[in-house]
This record gives sequence, structure tokens and C-alpha cells, in this order.
Amino acid sequence: MTTAAGSATQSVSPTPPEEGGGVLSGPYRALTLGIVSVVLLLAFEATAVNTAMPEAARQLDGFGLYAFASSGYFTTTLFAMVLSGQWADRRGPVGPLFSGIAVFASGLVLSGTAANMWTFVAGRAVQGFGGGLVIVALYVVVGRSFPERLRPAVFAAFSASWVVPSIVGPLVSGAVTEHVGWRWVFLAVPVLVLLPLAVMGPALRRSERAAGARELQTDPYDLRRLRLAAMAALGAGLLQYAGHRRDLLGLVPGVLGAALLVPAVLRLLPAGTLRAARGLPTVILLRGVAAGAFFAAELFIPLMLVTQRGLSVTMAGLALSSGGLTWAAGSWLQGRPWARAHRAAMIRLGFLLTSASIAGAALVLVPGAPAWVVAVAWVVGGAGMGMAVATVSVLMMDLSAPEDAGDNSASLQLSDALGNVLVMGLAGVLFVSLGGGSPEAVATAAKGDVPPLPFAVILLVMAGLALVGALLSGRVRPSGERTAGARAAGEQAPGEWTAAAEAPGEQAVQAEQAVGTTAERR
Repeated sequence: MTTAAGSATQSVSPTPPEEGGGVLSGPYRALTLGIVSVVLLLAFEATAVNTAMPEAARQLDGFGLYAFASSGYFTTTLFAMVLSGQWADRRGPVGPLFSGIAVFASGLVLSGTAANMWTFVAGRAVQGFGGGLVIVALYVVVGRSFPERLRPAVFAAFSASWVVPSIVGPLVSGAVTEHVGWRWVFLAVPVLVLLPLAVMGPALRRSERAAGARELQTDPYDLRRLRLAAMAALGAGLLQYAGHRRDLLGLVPGVLGAALLVPAVLRLLPAGTLRAARGLPTVILLRGVAAGAFFAAELFIPLMLVTQRGLSVTMAGLALSSGGLTWAAGSWLQGRPWARAHRAAMIRLGFLLTSASIAGAALVLVPGAPAWVVAVAWVVGGAGMGMAVATVSVLMMDLSAPEDAGDNSASLQLSDALGNVLVMGLAGVLFVSLGGGSPEAVATAAKGDVPPLPFAVILLVMAGLALVGALLSGRVRPSGERTAGARAAGEQAPGEWTAAAEAPGEQAVQAEQAVGTTAERR
């Protein structure tokens, strides 16, 4: 892999230009603040809206459609991620980013003014489409507008932007819902979209004019890839619907969903992802493993604290808020200059800490163990996830040719989303089959309502899955990767992509068998 420091290709029209200073220095200040504003907007929506949705469903008499408010968001996000990747690779990230922000805000208005639950669900689906466009476009902005040395710091800022919303979002949303009304949780957020547009717009357009078309793909949109994305989105939606049915009739949409989802995913993700081929495929896979293991465990911990220790729902949720600060700290740590040479080790340590934290949370099931052990465990887990997730994002960008950054960013987000839904689905099946009942019982459950066995099994399975991620972390290095001395000498590995040989830019991807060509990924 050719890096920005000391590479033989650095003199060949790199993009973006290497300048001194950090992410808040003159050339990057507006872009950084704009990106942070966008992520803050998405983070607040995710934390605040989830708090308001139960009251919205009650007033709209729509508890029967409650699950679709979440699955509708997820389904449209899957398709939008792939569309955004192709759009950004061919026209630059400005179009999908600004369009996504506008669509996202429109969905919030639609949900906030809904007169019935079907309209509310439609608004959530529109929000998901806009969010999918935005998150992939942001990754492309980082790749095209920031030099390699600053990207870890930008991804650390991504994580830090979630800290305040994760702590105050539910409290603010709860207060607004109780004293003003749930609709204002949705209707107040669109006003905030003006801030990132005003801050980031001019700087982003200047950056895109400087980059020009030299890092854009010239081939037409890949309609086959878009059809596969639609198949994956529809299949995931059907699987989620089947999971909520929990009866024999649910088998029909479940089988149909799997038949659509599996072949689509195999073709959308980089070749070799599911078998953890070295390089980019393993990087993409690890994002899904991390998201699935951590968030599936997090989904059931509040219910565990309510039913096993008698905590209130509010206190059970606050026990997990400790992970927000350490997530940002872990992400900041991987952004230090010395961490560049230890990417695989950072990922391995992150997964080991995550596994230890999930297993540690299960200690609350031991009689006599204090309930605060969960908060301590989640401090450790947040740090581990911050290191692992941010480092995976940095490696994805390092292993992507500039013209493929959009598609690879979409694959990374697709893996994250699929890891969430598939592993959470597995956890739900385990919970029900082991006598736990409906996970949605967290709203009304009390101490003693659920046996401890389902929680113990789920947490141990998720801890084991995180250990698998640690074992796979050594495969993030592409096969045939050169030593540091060879890189400094400017030697080129057989089949290695370089900016000098193919197109201007900072990164180099390795031999096609390790990373997969554009044709193979599609």
C-alpha cells in the first residue's frame, strides 16, 4: 500500500494537496465543521426520534405498524447507499450529499405532519433514503477533500459527533414529547439542515472544482448493481417483517426475503468478503461483524436490567450511555500519528475489548453482582468499538482507488447495516426460542418476567462473534503487502495499483486477487 508519507507516487498530482495544519486549519475548517454538523444532525435524529416513536404510534393508533417505522427506514437506506456510491463516483459527492439532506428533511416533515400511521411510516422511509445518500457521500468527501494523514482525525470527529446526541438526545426528545408534543421532535430538526449547508457548501464546491473530473469514473451508471441493491433492500424488509410475525405465515416472506437478499449481497459486496479474503474484503466484513455483535448485545441489555435487576427503563438506558464518551476516545486514539503503522493491531485490540465488555455485561446475571457492572463494561466496549470501527473506515479509504471510493464506501455501510439486521435477527430468534418472549416487552416488563438464560446465551454468542473479528483482524493486510523499507524505496509489488500507473491520487490498492477489481465487485 502506498501511503502519503514517503511514497514514490506522492509527486504525481495528489488529491487533495498536502498542506500543513490539522482538520481545523484554514483549508479544512469549513469542511470539517460542516461534516460534523451533518453527523450531529443524523445522530440527534437517530436518538431523539426513537424516543418519540412510541408516543407517535399511540396517538396515530398504529402499534400494529410500529415495526415498519424502523424497517422502512432501513430498507430504503440500503438502496440509497448503493445509489449514492455510484452517483458520487461519477459526479462527485456534492449532488448526493445535498440531495440527501433535502430528502432527509422532507421525510421528517412528512412524519411530523402525518395524520395516520401509514403516512408516518412513509415519512420514515423517505428519511432512510436521504440518510443513505448522505452517509456514503460524507465518506467520499473525506476521501477526496482531505489528505491521508488527516482522515483518521476526521473519522474520529464522526464518532465524537455522536457523544452529545447519545446523552442528551433522549432526554430532550422526552421533554419535548411530554410538554410540547411528539410532532415537534420531527418538525424542529429540518430547520437545522440549513447550518451544515451554509457552513460546508462553499468550501465543498471549491474542493470539488480543484479535484475536477480526474478522480471520477467515466462509465455509465451500473444498472445491474442498482437492481441488486433494490433486491437486497426488499429482501431485508421481508426478512424483518417475517421476524416480527413469529408464526407459520411468516415463513413465506422469510424464505422469499432470503432468496432476494443472499444473491444480491454476494454480488454487491467486494469479491471474497464472506470468506474473509485478504485486504479490502476483510475490512468490509469486519465492519458488519463489529456492528452486529455490539448493537445486538446493546439491544437486549436494557431489557436484562429491567427484568433481572428491577431497574427502570430510563436507568437501564442510562447504564449504556457511558460507552458514548469512550467510543469517541477510542476513535481519537486510532487517529494519533503513531497508530498509522499499527492498524491491524488497533482493530484486534478493539475487538478484544468489545468481546470482553459484552461478556462482562453478562456478569450482572450472577447473584450478588452489582448492576453498575454493565456501565463499567460498556466503558470498555465503547473504547473498543471506537478503535475498531474508525480504523476499519480509514483502511477502507486507504485500499480504495479514488474513483472507487463511492462504491467501496457504500459496501462498508451496507455491511454495517446488514450486520445489524442479521445478527439482531439471530439474537431475536435465540431470545424467543429460549423462553424470553417478545423483545418488545421492554416497554412493560418487570423484574422476574423473563428468565436469565436467554440473556446469558445472547451475550456469550455476541462476545464470541467479537472474538471472531479479533481473529480475522490480521487479514486486513492485503497479500503481497510490501514492507516499510520497500515502500520507502519506492518498490512496487506485482499487480499493485499506484497513482503513477493508473490515475492521480494518494492511495494504492493491492493485487486484484486480494482486493477485487471493479468488475468483480459488481
